[in-house]
Formats: sequence, structure tokens, C-alpha cells
Amino acid sequence: MEPIENPLKGTLETLLVVDDDPSVLSVVVAILERANFRVLSAPSGADAIKLAGETEQKIHLLLSDVDMPQMSGPDLGAALKKTRPDLRVMLMSGGDYGLLVLNYGWSYLQKPFVKVKLVQMVTDVLHSADRSQLGHQFDIRKDIPQKDIPQDATQSLAADKKTKA
Repeated sequence: MEPIENPLKGTLETLLVVDDDPSVLSVVVAILERANFRVLSAPSGADAIKLAGETEQKIHLLLSDVDMPQMSGPDLGAALKKTRPDLRVMLMSGGDYGLLVLNYGWSYLQKPFVKVKLVQMVTDVLHSADRSQLGHQFDIRKDIPQKDIPQDATQSLAADKKTKA
């Protein structure tokens, strides 16, 4: 019988985790550290930018809450990608922000989540093709013909409103 592979196994990449809820931040950091990731953490977007500026090592992935005071997760991701263009971005929220995050082309994890799902998604984002981790790009699906894909989220929302009217 073959040994069962540990599903909670990270690969020593450095992650920057940001959440304004201290209990969520501490739980996420603990899960990811136990999964063998190096984890930096910050309670706000401003603190995350400061920490990233003081950190010389490569930060492979930003995992941020979407809805935070002063600076949202998408705004934080866009700001950090200006100085760290290779940074992967993954956002999480207990709210309904999935479509917003897809419009950025970034991965999204709905709270609450189980630890195996968190670690698996982080691992997948780190090791998948960089599909559009540039931000502000529409999430292009392979099964939708190119001609049917709106050029930006505004056109998509306008089309939805016309259809429903």
C-alpha cells in the first residue's frame, strides 16, 4: 500500500497575508506556516505596502481580504504589482466579491473555507500558468469564443442590463 500524500504541503514560497480581522489573520497565517510556507502578515493595506517595501526577499503571492478599511484588497494588489510585477494575487472574502475579483483576473477564495482548500488554492495559484495576474484584465474563458467576450467589465455589465431590461 502506498503512503498517502500530505495535502497540506507547501513549497517554501513567501506569502504576504493581509486581513483587517486579527482572528482571521492569525488563523490563516498559522495554517499556511504549518503547510511549509514562509508567511509575512499585515493588518492593513498600508502596513502591507510598508512591509513589502522593507522586505528584500521575493514575495511570491499576496493573499488579501477584499473588503478592508482605507485600502481594498484589489487596490492593494494593484499597488504591489507596480513594484513587484511577478507577484501573484489571491483575494478572499466573506462577502460576494467573486465577479469583481474575476474581472481583475485574480484567484478568489470564499470565506469560510477549510484549511485543505486554502492550501490547495495557494499552491495552485503559485504553480499554475500566470493566466492574467496583471490585474484589471477580464477573465477570458477557453470555452467562450473571443468575439463574444467583452473588452472590459463595464461593457459586460452594460450588456447584462440590456438583456434584463
